[in-house]
Amino acid sequence: MQDLVGFVLAGLALTGSPGPNTLSLAAVGAAYGFRRGILYMIGLLAGMVLVMAITATGLGGLMLAIPGVAPVVTALAVAYFLYLAWKIASAPPLERTSDIDRAPSFRGGVFLSLVNPKAYAAMAALFSGFVLFATNAEIDLAAKVVALAAIIALVNVFWLSAGSALTTLFRDPRASRVINIGFAVLLLASLAFALAM
Repeated sequence: MQDLVGFVLAGLALTGSPGPNTLSLAAVGAAYGFRRGILYMIGLLAGMVLVMAITATGLGGLMLAIPGVAPVVTALAVAYFLYLAWKIASAPPLERTSDIDRAPSFRGGVFLSLVNPKAYAAMAALFSGFVLFATNAEIDLAAKVVALAAIIALVNVFWLSAGSALTTLFRDPRASRVINIGFAVLLLASLAFALAM
């Protein structure tokens, strides 16, 4: 396993740095609490495993090579990020969040990962930039997927926990609104940065 340490460090840096997935997870934790963000967190991880499969097989590149597909995918991504930012910005203070359906769902997490441009760029860099098993491509791919899934799970727990640490501020309606809007703006800024890459 020649490049394992470098792969793990790069994986932590690329998946743990602020971006659409991590910031949305922190926002969900802050707005809805850790427990109510778990399904969304698992959805983000499942979506990232799909992104790994799409990237590793070259399917993403093939699909985007079809004329007209890239603008449609970009429009879907922007629309979903706008929806998620609105949902976070308009979340009521925690004491009034009795409706469990208001928290982003497992499907929402999967979808966000699938339309996150940073996710594809990070996975492409990690899959093409490192070799863990030079003698066997299948084992190399499997090792990368398992290692990255573990890294992403760890990173997701951290970001959800960090966000949920802010829940005490969310009991005050004014502070809750300011923090929610701040997270929504950061989420949209991370999307703009990811699209500019």
